[in-house]
Amino acid sequence: MTDTVKGHSDPKFAEVREEFERSFAERGEKGASVCLSVNGETKVDLWGGVANTKTGDAWTEDTVSIIFSCTKAATALCAHILIDRGQMELQAPVSKYWPEYAKNGKENTTVQMMLNHESAIPALREPVKEGGFLDWDYMIKRMEDEPAWWEPGTRNGYHMVNFGWTVGELVRRVSGKSLGQFFADEVAGPTGANFWIGIPEDADLNIAGILPHIPSPEDPVSDFMKLLLSDPKSIQALSFLNNGGWGANDADAHHAEIGGAGGISNARGQVAMYTPLACNDGKLVSSERLAGMSMVSTATQRDATLLVPTRFASGFMKSMDNRALRSGQDQSAIIGEKAFGHVGAGGHIGFADPECGLAFSYTMSQMGQGLLMNDRGQSLIDAAYRALGYKTNQPGAWVR
Repeated sequence: MTDTVKGHSDPKFAEVREEFERSFAERGEKGASVCLSVNGETKVDLWGGVANTKTGDAWTEDTVSIIFSCTKAATALCAHILIDRGQMELQAPVSKYWPEYAKNGKENTTVQMMLNHESAIPALREPVKEGGFLDWDYMIKRMEDEPAWWEPGTRNGYHMVNFGWTVGELVRRVSGKSLGQFFADEVAGPTGANFWIGIPEDADLNIAGILPHIPSPEDPVSDFMKLLLSDPKSIQALSFLNNGGWGANDADAHHAEIGGAGGISNARGQVAMYTPLACNDGKLVSSERLAGMSMVSTATQRDATLLVPTRFASGFMKSMDNRALRSGQDQSAIIGEKAFGHVGAGGHIGFADPECGLAFSYTMSQMGQGLLMNDRGQSLIDAAYRALGYKTNQPGAWVR
């Protein structure tokens, strides 16, 4: 046990703690948290390192950070709660709830397509105004006016930040509450999760600053990065760079309801959200809806945005195994066959695995390369599954 890592872990999950400590010693971890529960019982709750590399302030039990696209799972969960209650239909046209969206080639978009990243507006062609990501109404108008990049439903391309406005506006239209308020009332409140989509103005949180990955000349360059750097009109460049100056460490951004990438939480907060799903206890959604949430609903050999094979349930990522691809394309996030959740840029992750009752999350401040997992987070996932008696992930997901 090192002084860097605090918290507790069940002896059965000793390897999780060992890998977490190893990340600080060998893999460049700066500040991070990892948590997991099994059948509703917390088995690992660890944190360590520093929350502020300039001041040296420690990452404490309550430190949180922006978790980027892990927020998509929270947004999707809000939609599924409404679907479960019969207030929204998965196969209904979006126009039933949001008439203004149905134009410019997007007329036949369904709720399912929006959750599947098939709704055909992965990026915005014209520049986002300064501070545009912080202005919900402005971004919704941009979603409405953007012409489809392809016929909705015919392919999928990761909607990097736009997912939060497309699915989030459905939540707002159907529930009558903003996305952040609905999540607070219907998910964070009932589960006790320290998790926000837009933190309250009076919140006093210890928010760790995100440290961007700084590539080295030896790093392989993915097809995504090649297009991002070479073609400013590409989906890759526009989805990533056309953001109106949004910064993950900006205080005003923390208050905005950015449902595709702006959530604030830590590993414990995400595990609190996922535990009812892992346990199938009916607290958030019915068993029937949970089964639907965990099933693959779209998959492709070349995602129109990420340019690698991807697999999604309705708004959630499934296990993605691209280890066999050439260097730079080998981005993966390998979880259980029945598990569903979401990664966040640089290596964050949260997921539920109802097969074994596992809720798991890892968050950090030092981003790794790419948009999926790296060896810091994946090593923790692998250790957790081994502790639960799973034998191998060679088929592309952890199996018994």
